[in-house]
Amino acid sequence: MNVEQVDILIIGAGPSGSVAAGYLQKQGARVKVVEKSQFPRIVVGESLIPRVMDHFDEAGLFDALDAQGFEKKFGARFIRGKEVCIFDFSDKFSEGWDWTWQIPRADFDQEMANELMRKGVDLSFGTEVTDVQFDGAKSITTVCDSQGVETKIEANFLIDCSGYGRVLPRMLNLDQPSRLSPHSAIFSHVNDVNRPLGQEGSLISFDILETQVWLWVIPFSNGNTSVGIVGPTSFIESLGEDTTTALNRAIQLSDYYVKRFGNVPFVFEPRKLSNYSTAVSKMYGPGYALTGNSSEFLDPVFSSGVCFATESGILAAKLALRQIEGETVDWQSEFEDYMKDGIAVFTTYIQEWYTGNLQELFYHQPENPEVKRSICAILAGYVWDKNNPFVLKHDRVVKNLAHLIRMSKQEKSI
Repeated sequence: MNVEQVDILIIGAGPSGSVAAGYLQKQGARVKVVEKSQFPRIVVGESLIPRVMDHFDEAGLFDALDAQGFEKKFGARFIRGKEVCIFDFSDKFSEGWDWTWQIPRADFDQEMANELMRKGVDLSFGTEVTDVQFDGAKSITTVCDSQGVETKIEANFLIDCSGYGRVLPRMLNLDQPSRLSPHSAIFSHVNDVNRPLGQEGSLISFDILETQVWLWVIPFSNGNTSVGIVGPTSFIESLGEDTTTALNRAIQLSDYYVKRFGNVPFVFEPRKLSNYSTAVSKMYGPGYALTGNSSEFLDPVFSSGVCFATESGILAAKLALRQIEGETVDWQSEFEDYMKDGIAVFTTYIQEWYTGNLQELFYHQPENPEVKRSICAILAGYVWDKNNPFVLKHDRVVKNLAHLIRMSKQEKSI
């Protein structure tokens, strides 16, 4: 059996693995990436948020991605009946990027992989991890390629960016239940032949059909648009077993979008993601770190998935490089505690979205500009900025403000 030796092995070539590999390659580390899938592949996570732009830039991937002409995203719109709330990323509490991209992930991930290989990164597609053994901080990983050829890879550190594959969580029994209620989603793309001109045609929107049920609409620069329905698993299952029928039924529930998408065929058979929220008991060990969806996935409502993937991916790469160069790294405080601070903020906002409390803040009139700017910074991914009171006091501020709004409404109705 062939044996390869590298400084750092990365499992997965999605956004998390790509920014980790890009950063490490820039630093001169011997890095190898193994990816079970063959690219291009269809996955969710098509709406980015501005914080990720820092990571693509630092990993040396921004220029190649920007050259692809992906649809630029300057904010987001939330529709509830006749009520509309629009967030503008240029008007937020925290400093940082004021735009990002809306992307067909098949094209986006392929371009990241192409750029990594152009830069000399060793990336193997169709390569599945079948076994991992640890000897202190060193790992011996057995992989099998599409031809059935096995190889052992000896690494001084292993970063698991395997996403829904969750390689190490499965092998090391690290999975644990999510704190979020079980939700599911069905999505596909359409050739958006009825797309309006101007901002209306390019703006990402979330159409709230019920408090816990919403439709996403993500237009791409290639003329296609991603359409998906999200809700409690019981609701999604009530739409029917056939995913095409189910997504068509969901579109019919949207007064705002039924004319645009009601009779438009899907580009591919709609995909279903059931009970997608996940968590782990720990995010690191002596010779490994878990990043992105391999550690925790929350909910697509605020597009946090790719942000946590790239934030954790590039941070794990930096810490792993320091460790193999002989530094003592405090993985608990520098990695897990840091990541969980941001995850806790987004978890609160997702939970309060589904209770309806956050929706009270979104649609309250007249708008409070400072409240909106603070929430906008969170939606842009700046969830580690504790100067923002809506980050620092996330566990109570939304609930308290929603209570005050409801009390005010009751007083006015008396």
